[in-house]
Amino acid sequence: MIVTELVFVRHGEAQCNVDGIVGGPRTCTGLTDLGRRQMAVTAAQLAIEHEAARFTHLYAGPRLRLRQSGRILADALNLPLTVSTSLDGPVHGEADGKPWHAIKTLFRGGPHAHPDRPWAPGSDTWNGYLHHAGTMLAALIRRHEGERLLFAVHGETVLTAHTLLLELRPGVTAGFTVDHASITRWDQHRNRFGAERWMLARHNDTAHLTSSSTP
Repeated sequence: MIVTELVFVRHGEAQCNVDGIVGGPRTCTGLTDLGRRQMAVTAAQLAIEHEAARFTHLYAGPRLRLRQSGRILADALNLPLTVSTSLDGPVHGEADGKPWHAIKTLFRGGPHAHPDRPWAPGSDTWNGYLHHAGTMLAALIRRHEGERLLFAVHGETVLTAHTLLLELRPGVTAGFTVDHASITRWDQHRNRFGAERWMLARHNDTAHLTSSSTP
């Protein structure tokens, strides 16, 4: 029996992604036209699923690209949108607004390359982010046990869910791809003896995008 269901949607393509810059809260300028089309297609797919098994809550993180993605989902599914700071992405500190190429060159890799070191002055560490974000995600899941939740989030939040629910070492999740407007689903199952476990039912599903004329 499925007890709780979590469906994560990564935001659509954002201008910071196209420009290759670190899109922190200070410099995120939202979705591109393609990103909005991607989210519209994803929303249409989820609206069909919503008719069969209705979502009880819709959450989005606070950055503009997430709020815009969440609003597209909310309008399509006729659900209220809750914006929660507990679903924010990593703190980038002085890297906010700078080219990722330059940041990664100085750091000799992405944030996960040296997981216990800040990748820029004032930034999180990768392991620190996963611990902090995982603690808040776990609290949100406990609050909504037995419900069906939909999230518009960063790719890092999807990796946080994998780290938390698979009980992985933090660095392991660096190997997961999370594409724009992809759908990832976790189901909490309870067997006849009352034992519960989380199962990854869907990861980085973009079939709805490839079967449409999104580009």
